[in-house]
Parts: sequence; structure tokens; C-alpha cells
Amino acid sequence: MIYFTSDLHFDHINVIKYCARPFNDVNEMNETIINNYNKRVKNNDICYILGDVMMRDTEHARECLKRLNGHKYLIKGNHDFLKDDGTYFEWIKDYYKLRWNHKKFILCHYPFISWDGSERGSYCLHGHQHNMSEYNMQQRADGIKRYDVGIDANHFTPISIEEIVTFFEKKQEQSNNHEKE
Repeated sequence: MIYFTSDLHFDHINVIKYCARPFNDVNEMNETIINNYNKRVKNNDICYILGDVMMRDTEHARECLKRLNGHKYLIKGNHDFLKDDGTYFEWIKDYYKLRWNHKKFILCHYPFISWDGSERGSYCLHGHQHNMSEYNMQQRADGIKRYDVGIDANHFTPISIEEIVTFFEKKQEQSNNHEKE
């Protein structure tokens, strides 16, 4: 299974206030994120983390990262200064094109207005903005295949590639049904 997430911000106490995250302290936030992640992502799964794993590269933040299941790939965000020798991630990149089931996904920490293949149905997956789930609903309503995979928009849980495709196809299917009436 392939999953996506973003903006974990391990050990970043101020993100609780800035993003109105429902946690009393950074330890509660870290543990909730780790538990939610590991409930979905299993050891043989793949997870693309689209940036901002931690605010600062600390030993404790690295310990949180080490506890996450699966094969992890990092698309760097504006807070990712982690030096990794392969201990935490399979690779680290700024941008990545993923092909799955004859579909193209553009992965970047930052959202794009236009991206490779956007006019032909490709998906733009991003984080950075700390949106709520309404953002993704609005993108779909506007016919834009751009999805914020960040934990703030996804109940502090990674989202699967199948869920993202279904999310957009369900809207397309509804639109097609209305056209036939």
C-alpha cells in the first residue's frame, strides 16, 4: 500500500498554537501522530512524507521518526534540514513524479497552481499550508486535482493513494451522472 502525509512537525510546540491542533502539549501531539501513522502504515508499506517532519533536528524528533512504520521517502519541506545516511529514509528529494495505475502524481511540499500533466488529469499532492479538510473538498468542487496530504487536513493520519483517487473520481462520477439526467 502507498500512503502520503506531511507536516508532522515532531517536537514543534508552537505548531499546536499556530494550527490550532487539539493537543495539550508536544508529547501528546507526537504520540498521537505516531500512533495514527502506525495504525495505517505497516512495515511493508510505502509512505511519502511531503515535508516538515520536524522543526529542528533533535535526537528526540529523530526517535519519533524512527518509530514510524514502513519504507519512508522524504520530499523536503521548508523545515527539513535532516542529514540522513539512509537510516530514516529510502531517499530524500525536493520533487518527485510518481506513476501508479496509469495515473501521474506530482509530489512536492508546496502546492502548485499548474503542474506537469494538470491539464491531462494528473494529481498534485502537497503539504505546507496546514489546511483543514475543507480545502480538499473545495479543490474537488472546483475540478482541481490538488490535494493537501498534511496531517491537519487528514485527521492527523496518512492517506492512501487509493483514497485520494477515489475522492476525486467520486466527484467526477457524480458530475457524469448529473449530465446524463
